[in-house]
Amino acid sequence: MDSIERNARAVLLPAIDGLELTDDLKRYFDEGGRCLLLGETRAEYVSRRMSDARRASERAQDFRRLADEVASRADRVMIALDQEPTGIERLHGLVPSFGDRAELLSMQDEAIRQRAHDIGRKAKELGVGMFLGPVVDVLTGRNSWLQGRTLDTDARQVARIAKAFIGGVQSAGIVATAKHFPGHHDITGDPAVELADVRGTAEDLLPGFGVFRSAIEAGIRAIMTGPALVPAVDPQYPSSRSEKTINMLRHDFGFAGIIVSDDIDAVATLRGLSDGETAVAAVKAGADLILLPAGRADEVAMHIVTAVRSGDLPEHRLADAVRNVETNSDALQ
Repeated sequence: MDSIERNARAVLLPAIDGLELTDDLKRYFDEGGRCLLLGETRAEYVSRRMSDARRASERAQDFRRLADEVASRADRVMIALDQEPTGIERLHGLVPSFGDRAELLSMQDEAIRQRAHDIGRKAKELGVGMFLGPVVDVLTGRNSWLQGRTLDTDARQVARIAKAFIGGVQSAGIVATAKHFPGHHDITGDPAVELADVRGTAEDLLPGFGVFRSAIEAGIRAIMTGPALVPAVDPQYPSSRSEKTINMLRHDFGFAGIIVSDDIDAVATLRGLSDGETAVAAVKAGADLILLPAGRADEVAMHIVTAVRSGDLPEHRLADAVRNVETNSDALQ
């Protein structure tokens, strides 16, 4: 297998909702895959809570066993999951928690940092290497998509908590991911299932921009782009496949870390394209890691390979994406 095919798999972040590798995922790792997202069911995502059945059945040794199996098949593996300060906690009772939002808001910076470090240290013991968190969107209008997952409506509080959380988990060797750039202060619907757009002007985005700048100053290793169209930044392409958006993050904000796409199968991101076309567009625009359903990984990888061989996707851009993930994850080992 040539380097293009292996690199095409190395930029994928396939998501599963259990702790078992399918035969397709075993082959994915054997043939160059390096990353895996331990996700949740749609019902758990919507409720912001892992099910009672999952909480009763999943044990620390189950995560460790999966991590060991993946490590036996691939080099430089990174297992990711949603572990948000307030919101989705994929590791439920297996690691410390921040409790409710009121408790988090009352905590001093050093206490947040220490709690985050403890969470990260326990997660690291389970074989986890990346948190898709914190959510740093500053909501000022309607947003059913992120309801119950954001930190506060005050950008200063969001920046304060995010910086402490980032410092804590990354000091434990976990890659933190601030999401969802460029911010979703007011959105027309749920981008996972609707053609949702972010309302407002560039000025309306400024409070959120300040939070992302603060996260970058804190040394955040990864930033996730959002799934929706943000006309104030790019009126044509949704953020996760928008070259304008990613160039803003790279050049205007000076971010040199991993850029992670949101789910490429989100209706607001696809907008009529296939999963494979969306993945190619995201990598071409500058994304380094592409979040997608695990069942689509092989097909999407082949679509990326075809795009490179046809000249539609520059081979150096694919190689740069792989290198960027390696550099920023290795730095925290």
